[in-house]
Amino acid sequence: MRIQRALLSVSDKSGLVEFAAALAEMGVELLSTGGTAKALKAAGIATRDVSDFTGFPEMLGGRVKTLHPKVHAGLLYLRGDVEHEAAMHKHGLLPIDLVAVNLYPFEATVAKPDVTLSEAIEQIDIGGPTMLRSAAKNHAFVTVATDPADYPRIIEEMKTNGGATTIDLRRELAYKVFAQQARYDGAIAAYLAKKIEPKAAPPFVLALPRGERLRYGENPHQEAVFYRDARCEEACIAHCEILHGKEMSYNNYLDGDAALEAVRELAGRPGVAIVKHSNPCGYATGGTLAEAFEAAWAGDPVSAFGSVIAVSSRVDLATAQLTANRFIEVLIAPNYDADALDFLKAKSKQLRILKLCAPLAIAQSGPALRQVNGGLLVQDRDVEVLAQWMVPTAAFFPEEKKALAEFGIKACKHVKSNAIVLVREYEPGQFMLLGMGAGQPNRVDALRKLAVPRAEENIHALFEHKRTYGVTLKEFRDQVMRECVLVSDAFFPFPDNIEHAAEAGIRYIVQPGGSRKDEEVIAACDQYGIAMAFTGMRHFRH
Repeated sequence: MRIQRALLSVSDKSGLVEFAAALAEMGVELLSTGGTAKALKAAGIATRDVSDFTGFPEMLGGRVKTLHPKVHAGLLYLRGDVEHEAAMHKHGLLPIDLVAVNLYPFEATVAKPDVTLSEAIEQIDIGGPTMLRSAAKNHAFVTVATDPADYPRIIEEMKTNGGATTIDLRRELAYKVFAQQARYDGAIAAYLAKKIEPKAAPPFVLALPRGERLRYGENPHQEAVFYRDARCEEACIAHCEILHGKEMSYNNYLDGDAALEAVRELAGRPGVAIVKHSNPCGYATGGTLAEAFEAAWAGDPVSAFGSVIAVSSRVDLATAQLTANRFIEVLIAPNYDADALDFLKAKSKQLRILKLCAPLAIAQSGPALRQVNGGLLVQDRDVEVLAQWMVPTAAFFPEEKKALAEFGIKACKHVKSNAIVLVREYEPGQFMLLGMGAGQPNRVDALRKLAVPRAEENIHALFEHKRTYGVTLKEFRDQVMRECVLVSDAFFPFPDNIEHAAEAGIRYIVQPGGSRKDEEVIAACDQYGIAMAFTGMRHFRH
């Protein structure tokens, strides 16, 4: 059925004039309200005010414009239904075949600092959602658009189908409306709940647009879909531009997110995070990005095979060339020099090369979600590093070690708990992950069986590479371990970790503190001459 009449009432004027002009060219009568009508008339496009169509003026400061039987009967009536046709004829009602509406910017309004409750309430749209729901419900006959990105598709279908749209498109646009409505209402409910009952848990509604079907999920027998949240404005894995390579997999997205979240801790300086199975197996800063890349790769060259890598700055040719003969699944960067991109594309048809959607910066506060069977856990995102810096041991923790310690905390907070990391200053002011123990049921194994042996393997490789003459491997190993900092993501419940750290030759430890046995742990440090700092902040990552 050809579209004869359209109602346009939008707060977002993107693409409006072009859309309206195309509709008018096909003989569609245009109805509009307020600012939309002004914009169309200013562009020389004929439009009829809704108040003229309904015979009822806009009133109450614009709160009542489209809430009228002539509008909603025009949207809701079933074409071809005898009873509906008779009612339309009896009351002189006319069909409305297309509605283009986007809602008052409630979320943008409440995101502003110092917005008042009354200002927020005025941005709760009533007429817009009502028209959208009416049109979407009657999508068998009515085309509804709430996203300017859909305007060209509507026009193209109308041109192809004699002024009509297909039922497939109308269905798609209708469920898009209801998803948007759920999100919009959820944002309002959450805001009001926070204002009225600040200590209560507000309702949580998550409605995302159409997803992207992936080849499979975490394993080949699992189906998977990726949904993107358009509200995210910071650099994120969901909105990266894929410049080259195979399509992304479920696991690529998981590891890509882990790598990006880790490297954003290093924003503002050359930094690299190499991730395997959601854990950073390589993590480093450098005087150049190439230097950081080499140091990060040296953290665990075996695990780095088939890894996902995120970097904090633009990739130059020197860095790109370091990927030669190294198998990498995904590379994520703010941007790439032209020659670097050419080199990477030539390296492999399989390598996925991703460019960030926004400048890389320290993480913004917001909700972090985790699904459990039958429910959803929502918490604040962990964007902090430390709450204090207190050294309770007899041994002094040198001020010049604090930057290395903070780097270690940033690394440790992205390692699965129980997490222990050993970090090293490999050049003045430049740091690397030397050893890591992740995901262990107890902290002793994370230290004794994983972090320390990994560090010792890397020290051995470094010794062979440097070919240090006049120094034995043991002497070199002891020298490096004495200058490292050990970081734990949570407190030590017993002094046994201190004993094992002392056996490894470690002299500096950083942990949150807060155990009932802190005094025993401090005493053990004093016994072995270890300096220990308390940060007052735990960073579990399950």
